[in-house]
Amino acid sequence: MEEEEEHAEPLSAEDYAAEALAADMDPWIIFDARKTPRAEFVSWLESNRPSQVSRFGDGEGGPGPVGWIAVLGPDHCPVHADVTGLQESWEKMLTSGRPVTFQTIKELALNHNVLSGKWLMHLDTGFKVDRAWECVAKAALDGKISSVKVSPRDPNSDTKHVICVYNNNFADEEQVMQLDAAIRAAGVKCPLSYKPDVYTYLGIYRNNRWKLCPTIYESKFDLECVPRRSHITNKVTNLEVT
Repeated sequence: MEEEEEHAEPLSAEDYAAEALAADMDPWIIFDARKTPRAEFVSWLESNRPSQVSRFGDGEGGPGPVGWIAVLGPDHCPVHADVTGLQESWEKMLTSGRPVTFQTIKELALNHNVLSGKWLMHLDTGFKVDRAWECVAKAALDGKISSVKVSPRDPNSDTKHVICVYNNNFADEEQVMQLDAAIRAAGVKCPLSYKPDVYTYLGIYRNNRWKLCPTIYESKFDLECVPRRSHITNKVTNLEVT
């Protein structure tokens, strides 16, 4: 499951979680650099631009629904995460009366090896999302990023696309910063926010009942700074990291 797309009207955290689960369950369009010839990438990218792929398919006889478009890098290696155990521990924590905070959720994540996370960007359909997607997709193909994915176009609303760029350990701040640097080096300048996958698995989205911010870092690219660089803020501590 993934971070919610942006809507004109705010939804509940439960609604966002249901949308994400539905997208995960539908078929994905995947370029796996571990087993697909590199020579096929350019044509694959051109045929599967997010602004041109419909989330719900093209009707009778046409393509069916698409949950995500993804690129897995040549060194992509999924880490086993005990998601079932995480969710069981979460339910126990909720009934125990323990406070729901970033630190208590981080503790659950460490105990169950649910440590992956992702930088997110929300972009309008059309050139902007296609260009940003091309940048990070090529970086994944080149092994500079482990894996990336983007939501397809929703023809029934003005919902923005979301691009997710992954790393293995949200608790390793240096690794999170390195991933931001790789995204910027690929040519992406838009604002980014970072969300641990543990929040996604536990249904912690915007407007959640614990009033937790669903992202823990934000990155804004400074075009006037020499050299140009990201200003990254830890949203848990409200301290600037870079």
